Amino acid sequence: MEQYLDRYLNYLTVEKGLAANTVEAYSRDLNRFLSFLEDKGIRELAQVGTTEIHAFMMSLMKPQLGGLSARSTGRSLVALRTFYKFLIREGCLHVNPLVNIQSPRGIRKLPGVLSEQEVELLLAKPDHMIPRGQRDKMILEVLYGAGLRVSELISITLNDIDFTAGWVRVQGKGAKERVVPLGEIALGGLREYLGSARRVLDKGKKSRWLFVTRSGRRFSRQGIWKIIKRYAIAAGIKNSITPHTLRHSFATHLLDRGADLHSVQLMLGHADISTTQIYTHVSRERLKKLYDKYHPRA
Repeated sequence: MEQYLDRYLNYLTVEKGLAANTVEAYSRDLNRFLSFLEDKGIRELAQVGTTEIHAFMMSLMKPQLGGLSARSTGRSLVALRTFYKFLIREGCLHVNPLVNIQSPRGIRKLPGVLSEQEVELLLAKPDHMIPRGQRDKMILEVLYGAGLRVSELISITLNDIDFTAGWVRVQGKGAKERVVPLGEIALGGLREYLGSARRVLDKGKKSRWLFVTRSGRRFSRQGIWKIIKRYAIAAGIKNSITPHTLRHSFATHLLDRGADLHSVQLMLGHADISTTQIYTHVSRERLKKLYDKYHPRA
């Protein structure tokens, strides 16, 4: 079982690019799980079923074992879910015992978001006078301007942009297609990018992808993550951000400015509006902070 854990932790570090302390937390949670299985005489992950998962989750909350909070227990469950998804995707396992396991109540974490000022600082950092900088600026503009997942961004083809209607067509989760509006700033920037920088970067390969690397190839998720990290540091943004941070910021800023929840749900491609509702909590948190900071009676 340890070899599976080593492969997974290496994947988190090398391919996902997670911070060392995050990988350490996952390692701690999963080693606790493996120790639990060994104590029960279970030597193979294929032997683990829903009963064993439930027993492990219950053990985490026992007072004699430290009695983890619902939040910490939920974090352990997240670690287990991602671990099993990785093993199934890699062909190491074929059955996921966590499919019907519910998260403990009260552990849903509010997504991190950038302020509108931080977004402006981030978008201003790429040097649009050089091809790579022009491309990077448009990557940031489209991620934030359309609220896309990074997997959706790297899958956009040249035919997916409708400049006349002002839409981008994307393939979401489960191969579900949706169209998302793009603002005039993003559309104008894309026209300029396609007319100059992309021609240089494509190197005559006639790639069908909208965004290409310096060698004319399609981007990887990790490549996009590195771009965002580089410009976040240059912009002086202290908090760690990922491509998904721009998606969270997109939704939060729309709601802050009066957009209705159903419209935001459609643009994000959420199947269930309850998934979108977390952003209303983010907006309320932001309003409360503003009140506490500026109201004379706060």
